[in-house]
Amino acid sequence: MMLEKKANNPLLALSYFLKGLNLLLSKDLRSFLLMPLFINFVLYMVALLLGYHYLNDLINQSIPGWLHWLRWLLWPLFFISFFISGFFTFTVLANMLAAPFYGRLSAKTLKLITGQTDAIVEQPMAKVMAAEFKRVAYLATRAIPLLILFVIPGINLIAPFLWGVFGAWGMALEYFAYPLENQGILFTQQKELVQEIRFGALTFGGMTMIGLTLPMINIVIAPAAVIGATIYIHEMNKN
Repeated sequence: MMLEKKANNPLLALSYFLKGLNLLLSKDLRSFLLMPLFINFVLYMVALLLGYHYLNDLINQSIPGWLHWLRWLLWPLFFISFFISGFFTFTVLANMLAAPFYGRLSAKTLKLITGQTDAIVEQPMAKVMAAEFKRVAYLATRAIPLLILFVIPGINLIAPFLWGVFGAWGMALEYFAYPLENQGILFTQQKELVQEIRFGALTFGGMTMIGLTLPMINIVIAPAAVIGATIYIHEMNKN
């Protein structure tokens, strides 16, 4: 597979992300969205409830009664930290669990926009999960050194910027994977293709990353990114 040079255009990449959002509620895709949305919603609510429960106990045990006024400062910090950490833990776990369903959503999206299914290669669930673990391992081995930068004086000033770029890259690899896997293209070749359109990919991944940090909205962002990435790959494919 080869992609058009214009696929590297950030504005074009943004338009495909928006197309994914627009097509999200299509009646033809609705049944394929139920399980991914359910997984996202359940994980999000479980994480929120557990976080609330344990933080409430921690605050009650750590803060004496005469300092109870400090609680109104700690709760906002909890919610901020929850949504920051939730981007990583919630997104990775949700995508691992929903990977087989996202593959089907991508296949249905391609059928919807082309009316054809002969280009789709049905991947065994074991193969899909293996690819998902490989992506997670690839991103984890690069995330750890970046996290270390946050504690190095001077360098930690640029660490948030580097982390943002890395996050956008990771999201691009994650959501382009589903349409590419449906065409029989596996992880190593996926990376090569995405590198060819790195500016467009970073824009698409960056928009997805921002959406995933927004409370409640993040529940629908992942399926929308799968749809948008599918259209992006299909329309930018030279073959």
